[in-house]
Amino acid sequence: RLLARPPAAVPRPLPSRRCAEAVAGRLGLERIGVSELAQTLGAHEAWDDERKCHVLDEDAVLDAMEPKLGKGGCVVDYHACELFPERWFDLVVVLRAGTEVLYDRLRARNYADSKLQENVQCEIMQVVLEEARESYAPEIVVELRNETPEDLEATLSRVATWGEAWARDHGTG
Repeated sequence: RLLARPPAAVPRPLPSRRCAEAVAGRLGLERIGVSELAQTLGAHEAWDDERKCHVLDEDAVLDAMEPKLGKGGCVVDYHACELFPERWFDLVVVLRAGTEVLYDRLRARNYADSKLQENVQCEIMQVVLEEARESYAPEIVVELRNETPEDLEATLSRVATWGEAWARDHGTG
C-alpha cells in the first residue's frame, strides 16, 4: 500500500497522477485517486470560493476506501496525508518539484494567482513533506523529485525495487 503525495498542499499537478498510475501499473496495484473518488461519490461538504474547489467530505471518502485499503494492493494519489490512518500504508512517497517547474505547471492549468502563490509557498516551506513526516513513521516516508520524464523513470524503478523487496520479505512475491 503506497501513498503518493505531490508537491504543494492544494490540488495536485497532473504529473503526480501519471506517476501514481505508472507505479500502480508496474507493480500490478490499483490506483485510487482520492479527488476522483470524491467526485464519483459526491463526497463534498462545501465549495471553497477562494480556491475554486470542493471541500472534501473526509468521512465519506475514508469509509469508501476502507475495504480496499484494508486488504492492500493500492496506490493512493492525493495532496494530503494526515486524514489517512497510518496502518493503511507501507510506503509514503512525497513527490517534489522545484518552484519554477511547479509555477509553470500551475500557470499552464490556469490557477488563480493566489492559489498559485499558495502552492509555491507550500513547496518552499516543504509543507507536504513535513506533514508526511509528522503523520507516518519516518522510515516509510521517501522524498523523490518529479520534474522530468527521467525523474518519473527513476521513481518507478526505485518504487518497483522497494515493492519487490517488500513482497519477498512478507512472503507475497
